[in-house]
Amino acid sequence: MTQNTPLLLTLSRINLNKVMVESIFFYSFSMGSGTQTISLHSGSKLPVVGLGTDKSKGNDVAMSVNAALECGYRHIDTAFAYKNEAEIGKVLSEWFESGRLKREDLFITTKLPTIGNRFTDVTPFINKSLDALNVQYLDMFLIHSPVGLKRMDDDALWPVDSEGNLCLDNDTNLEELWKGMEAEVIAGRTRAIGLSNYNSTQINRIMKSCSIKPAILQIEVHAYHQQPQLLKLARQLGIAVCAYAPLGAPYKQAKAIDNLTLLIHPVVVNVAKCLEKSPAQVLIRFLIQQNITVIPMSSKPKHLSENIQVFDFELNLEQMEALTKLDKQGKGRMFSAGGSKGAIKHPEYPFNISS
Repeated sequence: MTQNTPLLLTLSRINLNKVMVESIFFYSFSMGSGTQTISLHSGSKLPVVGLGTDKSKGNDVAMSVNAALECGYRHIDTAFAYKNEAEIGKVLSEWFESGRLKREDLFITTKLPTIGNRFTDVTPFINKSLDALNVQYLDMFLIHSPVGLKRMDDDALWPVDSEGNLCLDNDTNLEELWKGMEAEVIAGRTRAIGLSNYNSTQINRIMKSCSIKPAILQIEVHAYHQQPQLLKLARQLGIAVCAYAPLGAPYKQAKAIDNLTLLIHPVVVNVAKCLEKSPAQVLIRFLIQQNITVIPMSSKPKHLSENIQVFDFELNLEQMEALTKLDKQGKGRMFSAGGSKGAIKHPEYPFNISS
């Protein structure tokens, strides 16, 4: 197969949680990158498997990004709120300066923090991210959450008042904020823009008022939390879905779901044994066969290598249906967009509705 040859992987018709999904998976395959891409409506090519960097700091994130690039990852996902953009930028600069990569070889995503959820704050924060990452443009800039907080100190991502209450910006205007995001595309500071942790009502509001359509919806999706209605809406609107926590955030699951993480669930383990793959590879494959891109996190080279080697096998219909039955229909959510810190009181808190 020659480099960048278009590849039609599969046409599937699968009943997922009683929602009939018809998907044609068109990917362009690059022998050099070791991964596959999907085409966004913005014209960009998004690698199907990327590196998530939440929780990674300092030397850990540097080692993780270096190892990921060596394995063939070409999508790096970060955020202002992760406080690791500078470390990532240093690694990327070393790769660019050495000639091992060109800027156009990478898809870089970062996110606007909740303390910047105002039209006037979008440009200052994207400039901070560009400076930290040491790049001239982003491939994707996301609104991290629809919940807006007051901007008191750029290092205070969860500002609280003297009584310890979260300083909510109850005047958050999502439609106006999106206009600020559109201005960054026009200015050339990002190639595309998208949403993260938005619910269906909020997405529809943006669609009714936007001039530039969201290219990506980044949400929590894994076998315990499948969100079929939200996925269906994104497909109908032509918005690509990127799943964070595709393995179910095992460091959180053990405490939250019967002490049984997805990686050791008997259904997942049995499918993995049948296919001679790892449980993580099965969980990732489960999502990409639904045309969902993924950004699993890991700092271990072995796991990084495994997580991207998911294009040489397929799950059959029986295996897909078995994994679909693991959905806990909302009870499997691991992330609350700051709900536990008081964000649930915000008028735009996204998880007050089921989808």
